[in-house]
Amino acid sequence: MSEEVIFEGHPNVQSLHPRTIEITKDKDLTLNGDCIVGVNANKSCRDLSSKLKDKIKKNHSFIEIEIIVEPYIFIVKGSGSENLLLLNHDDIVLRKSNFICDRTLSINCNFSSLEIPREIINSLKNYNKKGIILIKV
Repeated sequence: MSEEVIFEGHPNVQSLHPRTIEITKDKDLTLNGDCIVGVNANKSCRDLSSKLKDKIKKNHSFIEIEIIVEPYIFIVKGSGSENLLLLNHDDIVLRKSNFICDRTLSINCNFSSLEIPREIINSLKNYNKKGIILIKV
């Protein structure tokens, strides 16, 4: 099962955080948001389909997240958990740790925003650049 989240780039995308990757529905981004790779997303955790959320909320479920920014694709792998809330109205966060809050989509991920190739991040420093995260469970 899979679901797409569409987002846009922003000049303040830095992608420097060593533990997380974030996509937000917010339209603006300050330099404090160093884990954010995309803004103006069409979905947050709360907006994902109930079927997908049910699969994500299974302990040790395998989650693959493709970050697609043409012509690039970057794949992040992580885990689900019965403790995930998936209730946040604004954000989706992928975490290398097992920390869980209402914004967390996946834990124990193999990559953070700091590890996304700079070619992808540089292209996301443009308002007109569109991206997709494809969530597969």
